[in-house]
Amino acid sequence: MAALKGLAWLILKTGGWKVEGVAPAPKKFVLIAAPHTSNWDFVYMLAYAVTFDVRISWLGKKQMFAGPFAAIWKRIGGIPVDRGGAGNMVDRMAELFAERDALCLVVPVEGTRRYREYWKSGFYHIARAAGVPIVMSYLDYRTRNGGFGPAITPSGDVARDMDTLREFYGDMRGKYPKETGRIRLREEDAADNEAPAA
Repeated sequence: MAALKGLAWLILKTGGWKVEGVAPAPKKFVLIAAPHTSNWDFVYMLAYAVTFDVRISWLGKKQMFAGPFAAIWKRIGGIPVDRGGAGNMVDRMAELFAERDALCLVVPVEGTRRYREYWKSGFYHIARAAGVPIVMSYLDYRTRNGGFGPAITPSGDVARDMDTLREFYGDMRGKYPKETGRIRLREEDAADNEAPAA
């Protein structure tokens, strides 16, 4: 473990990153990471997780876990999922939270390194269904600060909860700022359209 922490420290130092804050307090939570515009983001996020003694889990296609690297993927927190299988992914992840005493599940909010008009809402619905908080992790390439931010418990008021995320991430910059997507869910547009006219 000491060697792994040393490697994480070296990766962050070489990249010019500073370490802020403390590890998340909850034992079970959905972890979101933003902005995401580079392949390096995952490497740095892993390095921060090791630094803070946070064991993250992430979802991958089951085909990834059938090859020679399967043991490595599982070692660094990979969870194989059958995206074409029966059942709802949100329900399956809620069941996974219920089965474990501790789980930090990384759920991608942008889903790509390219600009997107909307964040993917899976992180929000999984947290709601599992009854766990959402923890905000971040990499701000403008200041080279990174780490773990506050936790919020999703209330069901999507716009209000997303306002909290917008306030936290609003001034942060990804490696490629033009590829940073809007911090907004499609559900917010649907709610706006359904709202009665004043």
